[in-house]
Amino acid sequence: MRVVLMGPPGAGKGTQAEKLVKRYGFPHISTGDIFRAAVREGTEMGLKAKEYMDRGELVPDEVVVGIVRERLQAVDCGQGFLLDGFPRTVAQAAALDEVLSADMMTTLDGVVNVDVQEEELVARLTGRRICRSCGSGYHIKFHPPTVRNVCDKCGGELYQRTDDTVDTVRQRLAVYRSQTTPLIEYYGQRGILLTVDGARDIEEVFREITAKLDEQAKGR
Repeated sequence: MRVVLMGPPGAGKGTQAEKLVKRYGFPHISTGDIFRAAVREGTEMGLKAKEYMDRGELVPDEVVVGIVRERLQAVDCGQGFLLDGFPRTVAQAAALDEVLSADMMTTLDGVVNVDVQEEELVARLTGRRICRSCGSGYHIKFHPPTVRNVCDKCGGELYQRTDDTVDTVRQRLAVYRSQTTPLIEYYGQRGILLTVDGARDIEEVFREITAKLDEQAKGR
């Protein structure tokens, strides 16, 4: 099964990715991870990417797509994959379609969009707290410390990251929505967009994702 996973910051996408990998046995391909690996290992596309990065320039789509192509052609992707963090634009989505059809003679089975309303996302993200001493994570609602602002593990001070403030979170969400709205329309028109409500219990969200993926795979 070949799947793209989408979702805004705070939607629980990482948790669902872990569960999907266990369920289907396909590799979880985080494009941030494979990008860094390609540069570190000095692959053809990794070296090209490094040239742009060393000059302080954005890495062009053709190189990003090339790095994704290198990873998808690995042996462990023969029976499927879960792409996370790519594509980010319609141009990248079209390039991915071309890679799959031309190089692998296949197509995507589904694009899972974990959707959560903005107010819920703001509450989730602004409630996170980190220990200054040991780095342990907490949440004032879902996983609070025993003593307010004190780490249960080491007694260190808990703090809120600057990118978890209300204004910053809303800005991050606005950027995400502006980037992904065209993608959602693109995959919706292709009939492979599978949107689920991510505001519910983790297991309930997972059951809906797998039910929709299994149904999608049957119909293809």
